[in-house]
Amino acid sequence: MGRLPTYRPMLAQLGRLPPPAQHDLWSAEMKWDGVRGLAYVEAGALRLMSRNGHDVTPAYPELYPMAGAVGGRDVVLDGEIVAFDDSGLPSFGALAARMHQRRPMRIAELVRTVPVTYMIFDVLHVDDRSAIRLPYDERRELLEGLVRPGFRWQTPVAFLGDPRAALDASHRLGLEGVVVKRRDSPYRPGGRGPEWTKVKNFSHLEVVIGGWKPGAGRRAGGIGSLLLGAYDPGGRLMYVGHVGTGFTDAMLVALREDLTPLERPSSPFGQPVPREYARDARWVEPRLVGEVRYADVTGDGRLRHPSWRGLRPDRSPEEVRTDGLAAERERGAAS
Repeated sequence: MGRLPTYRPMLAQLGRLPPPAQHDLWSAEMKWDGVRGLAYVEAGALRLMSRNGHDVTPAYPELYPMAGAVGGRDVVLDGEIVAFDDSGLPSFGALAARMHQRRPMRIAELVRTVPVTYMIFDVLHVDDRSAIRLPYDERRELLEGLVRPGFRWQTPVAFLGDPRAALDASHRLGLEGVVVKRRDSPYRPGGRGPEWTKVKNFSHLEVVIGGWKPGAGRRAGGIGSLLLGAYDPGGRLMYVGHVGTGFTDAMLVALREDLTPLERPSSPFGQPVPREYARDARWVEPRLVGEVRYADVTGDGRLRHPSWRGLRPDRSPEEVRTDGLAAERERGAAS
């Protein structure tokens, strides 16, 4: 058996539910608040790759036994790595502690205190055959007969029929929302389009850190807030707002350690930052991506009431575009 080919994950665009007349053409899956990972099982061993192509296998040893759950086949699976809080809800904040970690002793401790679960939703390859050209329904049937559920991995249910019922259920459960998928669509590696559409209950956005403001009071001597940006179509980093809430003390300490080596003398933003935020700012090279939760987007493209959720080492700064802000603003206007 030859080495499995390398795939890039198919991505979903932001949007709304399909019209009622088309409901039978779609399947709905819960949107899990974790990090994307492609699982390569070959010769009885597991390899996990992040969305941006980094090998993250060492960070999640509790998923290694999944290699024995595919009946000795060589497969490529697509799914989400998720950590659950004490109430049973996905917690991106809890998962953040796992994503950066590469020290074996610390990983072993986190496996006990913050275990993860791999939520599998697609199959791309089985033995010597690619499955990406198969329609969604056939891939789903193949997947459900392929992977034996385990303590730390599962194939969550897909909902056929009215996706509004799935979205309402996700809201009651406190989940992010749903991803609706065309039942006749192939898997398009690296593609993003309307065949997969994410419909959110809560607004989250990825942002690039371009600087930080020193804190005061209890945060004196450390970070008070972060200055955030996204890239416009011309490749300029545009200022989209600042965030000063949602941090734990441990997050602030870790951010200071990560940002200190990236300091630079001038602003990385391609437009003036408002004076009250530029004053005393510490500018940094825009290399770190994070995620915020927020209320809405203003007419001039600024985030209103953002709250920090954590770093996204699985994202590259160049992926963070102002197009995402525009889509969120349009979604808010239409809702």
